[in-house]
Amino acid sequence: MADYKDRYYTSSDGLRLHYRDYDAAGTGDGVETVLCMPGLTRNARDFTEVADHLKGRYRVLVAEQRGRGLSAWDPNPANYHPGTYIGDMFTLLADAGATRVHAVGTSLGGLMTMIISSMKPGFFKSATLNDIGPVIEQTGIERIKGYVGKITPEKDWTEATQRVKAMAADVYPDFTDAEWDSFTRKIFVEKDGHPILDYDPNIALPFKNATSEAAPTDIWPAFESLKGTPLAVLRGGLSDLLSAETMEEMGRRHEGMVAVTIPNVGHTPILNEPECLAAIDAVIAKGT
Repeated sequence: MADYKDRYYTSSDGLRLHYRDYDAAGTGDGVETVLCMPGLTRNARDFTEVADHLKGRYRVLVAEQRGRGLSAWDPNPANYHPGTYIGDMFTLLADAGATRVHAVGTSLGGLMTMIISSMKPGFFKSATLNDIGPVIEQTGIERIKGYVGKITPEKDWTEATQRVKAMAADVYPDFTDAEWDSFTRKIFVEKDGHPILDYDPNIALPFKNATSEAAPTDIWPAFESLKGTPLAVLRGGLSDLLSAETMEEMGRRHEGMVAVTIPNVGHTPILNEPECLAAIDAVIAKGT
């Protein structure tokens, strides 16, 4: 039996959206809540290891944005942008009965964390940004544009894994066969007997058509709203989205920031790395 409950809520515009609720900490007043927000094309399975690590100590809510995983696809692709997703997160938290939470955001989820903080300073008790910062490198944006939205069913799981290897071999050069299989099963789902990427291909349209929606021109003010909030920034040593220089500047602007770089990994760290889990533990403890 899964260690979580599948929960659904209705967005402000009527979509049925999904999140996982790992409430194994023994529900009750005083239990801290962690909100996990995935990247652009990803789903709740990305946070399986993080949730397994945190459950029993915290309540863990893992969002699936509209158009991903078990959440409904949006009939209007123009809604696939951070402003809509952020509204959905407030609705999710209201559904879960959570107020101030600890945030763990990967890529798009980290961007959302910064924007939410700028909207409501002090909203997060702690924050972890996974391979994202106030400067988003154009090289990484172009790479993502090159593959996002290109969805075709694969013949079987072997072919799906080969496709993922071809797409991400430079991101995870040290992956074993078992890790490639695990990674593939996080981003693909089986439909009609064939593996297919687990998101609505239309999520790519706003991202491809308007760079400003994917990467606002100046995110530094949003990042600086996290001053006073315990913060960890995780970076893949090979990342083409978050540079080492940007990460260093983030540390200069946020006193006490925990900075972790995972060598020989691109965008993004998987979050099963011991260094990442230790950093998440540290900032949550500071914010508790």
